[in-house]
Amino acid sequence: MNFNEIQSLDESYVLQTYGRNRIAIDHGRGATLWDTEGKEYIDFTSGIGVCSLGYANEAWAKAIYGQAMKVGHISNLFYTEPYARLASRLVPAAGMAAVFFGNSGAEANEGMIKLARKYSYEKYGEGRATVITLKNSFHGRTITTLKATGQDHFHEYFFPFTEGFRYAEANSMDSLLDAAGEDVCGVMMELIQGEGGVNPLQKDYVQAVAKLCAEKDWLLLIDEVQTGIGRTGTLFAYQQFDVLPDVVTFAKGIAGGLPFGGFLTNGKCRSVLRAGDHGSTFGGNPMSAAAANVVMDVLTPDFLAQVAEKGKYLREGIAALGSPCVSGVRGMGLMTGVGVQGMTHKELKDQLMAAGLLCLTAGADTLRLLPPLVITREEIDRGLAIMAQVMK
Repeated sequence: MNFNEIQSLDESYVLQTYGRNRIAIDHGRGATLWDTEGKEYIDFTSGIGVCSLGYANEAWAKAIYGQAMKVGHISNLFYTEPYARLASRLVPAAGMAAVFFGNSGAEANEGMIKLARKYSYEKYGEGRATVITLKNSFHGRTITTLKATGQDHFHEYFFPFTEGFRYAEANSMDSLLDAAGEDVCGVMMELIQGEGGVNPLQKDYVQAVAKLCAEKDWLLLIDEVQTGIGRTGTLFAYQQFDVLPDVVTFAKGIAGGLPFGGFLTNGKCRSVLRAGDHGSTFGGNPMSAAAANVVMDVLTPDFLAQVAEKGKYLREGIAALGSPCVSGVRGMGLMTGVGVQGMTHKELKDQLMAAGLLCLTAGADTLRLLPPLVITREEIDRGLAIMAQVMK
């Protein structure tokens, strides 16, 4: 089908909940995509940070096919090898004690909130269930994770929202202490606020929050749905902040394009959730877990060092353009935010797309770049050349 035929079907049969770009993607290889009309694009989006191994990765595709021909799904009423093997690799690499597998980032964050409240209830009883999150954060689109999100415009229409959240300013211990109280059970935060504008937290602030949580026996809850699984140049971003969370969530890039997510706990929280407390029909799905094992094969220390190096190269390349459109460049690894001035970030995104470069937006004025982790220097250079052409 051509673009017009696909768009017609979408408008006729699909709820119009997305502001889709006016292109239909047909196929890709590495970090390069082609649409149904044959136009080529350098991809700085990776499906919003999901396609960590890019497109047409043969090892990934073979693992999925091989598992599909054995058993595609059987539920968590039975053991299967792929999730067990994945857990045995992911848990020690993260420095944690145990893992729960689900399907998405919002679902993972829901599970983390449940665990924090159950931990506090079992130890302290009722009345200690509030989770402090940060202003400008984003934690998902379920009723609970919308309320956990520290942006007012997400708290509309869907009343009543789940209660039990208060918000503090990022990088301000005074604001966090103002939000504190005897009813608090945990602090939940992204180490880089992705949807909020690609804003990294300050390392000393994160460490101060971790210390306060330890003193008050609040759980330190880290949302690494976007920053985890190699995106920032280490398996998890917290490994660059020198803290160990009580619970950390992950999703997006873990299975390279299949739905998968979950959360990891430290030793203190390992036994909080017991049989019947939490579950997921598709969690740990054999095909998704097989794909995730291929992702783990790729994320060697040398590969992660290359992710950090390529991210630095990309940011330096954007800064070197000297474009009046750019107000600043920030990020870690292959997670980059470009401040936009003189036009809206959406206008710039659309112009780049027309020229053959796919980008994302975030916050009020930020161009967000999340290329596949396997992107080559040649593909980065092609993307920078398009930026130079459009932003001159």
